[in-house]
Amino acid sequence: MRTNLVAGLMALIAAAGLVGGSLLEGFTVWHVAFVAVGLVLPVLGWLLAARRPDVPYGRLLLAAAVCFGAGIFGVGLVGRVPGLAAPSMVAMVVFYALTWVYVPLLFPEGRLPSRRWRPVAWGAGVAAAVHAAGVLMAPLFLGGSPDVTDPVQLTGVLAATVGQLTVWVSGWVVLGGLVLRWRRSRPPERSQYGWMVAGTTATQVGVLLAYFFLFGGIALPVVGVAGALAMLGALPGAIVVAVVRHRLLDLRVGLRGSRLLLVFDVRPTVQEVLSSLGPELEDSREPVEQLGRLAMAVRTGLETRWAAVTLADGRRVVSGPEDGPAAITLPVLGGQGRIECGPRAHGRLSGEDRRFLEALAVPAGLAIQSAGLATRLVNAQEAERRRIERNIHDGVQQQLVALIAGIELARATGGGTGTLGNLREQARQTLADLRELAAGIHPSALSQGGLVEAVEERCARLPVPVQVLAGRELRAERFPDEVEGAMYFTVSEAVANALKHAGAARIEVRLSREEGRLGVTVTDDGTGFEARPGVLATLADRLDALGGGLRVESGRGEGTRVDAWVPVDG
Repeated sequence: MRTNLVAGLMALIAAAGLVGGSLLEGFTVWHVAFVAVGLVLPVLGWLLAARRPDVPYGRLLLAAAVCFGAGIFGVGLVGRVPGLAAPSMVAMVVFYALTWVYVPLLFPEGRLPSRRWRPVAWGAGVAAAVHAAGVLMAPLFLGGSPDVTDPVQLTGVLAATVGQLTVWVSGWVVLGGLVLRWRRSRPPERSQYGWMVAGTTATQVGVLLAYFFLFGGIALPVVGVAGALAMLGALPGAIVVAVVRHRLLDLRVGLRGSRLLLVFDVRPTVQEVLSSLGPELEDSREPVEQLGRLAMAVRTGLETRWAAVTLADGRRVVSGPEDGPAAITLPVLGGQGRIECGPRAHGRLSGEDRRFLEALAVPAGLAIQSAGLATRLVNAQEAERRRIERNIHDGVQQQLVALIAGIELARATGGGTGTLGNLREQARQTLADLRELAAGIHPSALSQGGLVEAVEERCARLPVPVQVLAGRELRAERFPDEVEGAMYFTVSEAVANALKHAGAARIEVRLSREEGRLGVTVTDDGTGFEARPGVLATLADRLDALGGGLRVESGRGEGTRVDAWVPVDG
């Protein structure tokens, strides 16, 4: 909003200066044409600055328009306020430097094509400053002729002449660079550069015509008018054509409704796409739907016929009819998949389109990774639910059935002490199994005593020596339930694997908190294995969902080390 306001004020100031100066001079037919051509620059600058605030080129055009408006307004006031002659000419000096050198040099994004152009940019800036200093030292062109017998005014004449000539020569150098950029570019940039070459050439020709009219003895007014209009309108006209016909800076121009209202639009930036896509991804709980929203955003942003997001596991979601080969294919962050785009609905995909997709590929990778993580978590939760169901059905449920049958038999036969003793042992075993099952879901010690106490209780029941190390301050500290649960089950799974698969004779569990992380390390002296990606994947996904991570280090005969951590506040 602030950028649009500043751009609007600059355009208004430039237009007011141009119209006001022309009115002060009489506003003849010549002035009408002059104002009509001159207004193109501030309007165009406002359009680019308002619709593409991320690109400084529009502000560059507005700066040139403001200088020109101020200069013309100063010319109109010269007869009434003589002291404005030099300042108004200084404004025109800046306008010449901007339009002859910087507007074509910084085309189309307001940045230098490469570092090699820095000497030209700095040299033209210094020359423009010398030209402006010369104007202040001698009343050139406005308010009378300089006194060449005055050393100060003579120095001003020389400085102004050398400065303006250097700026003009720099403009020809920039024109040569534009021609090279035009020849090396590809469609549609080639057409955009072509119009800028034409506009810059017309501007330089206009400068020659104006000088011939002023100093070359050519008294034909048409020569002066043609030169002035070319200097003023050639570059803005070329940029307008590049916008209307070749979508410069992704600006789109069209007609809306029966009133033939001219509409200017622009392709959204990556930030705008992500801002609109974020809430949609939050509302889409299914991973496939999230990928579909992402593919649609890519297709809409690039205006392609179709776009597809393909995951590493082969799943593929396509937005639009896939009626041809992909025009662009890019991998996303982390090798999680790739983004493909079909041909554009109108025209060809440009280098700017590819850069747009490359910028979008980074957050797209995060979205794909998030979708994959959500899928794995859902699968892990389903697998855990089935494990609990199976343990209840095959273990505790069967024990309870046997216990009930034994009680019924004892009641029918009047069972003695031995029978009741067996039933009591069965009940105790069932209770122990229920406690073990409950500990696998969420142990009571974790809710009551905290993480360290729950880990110590879990490790105390193991058949091998387990050493639990934790600082005194950590024993009294509590963390969110999801954090304590994730760390507890990481320890539980790690020690269970050490017993079942590694044949460990000694296990060490170390809990720590440092640098905003709650960490746990489980080491054993077991047989070890060849560590590979995907080990303890369910636990890794659970920790990843909390912003943490898990690392497994092992080797044949070297034991195993499991490191896990999650971020904590405070």
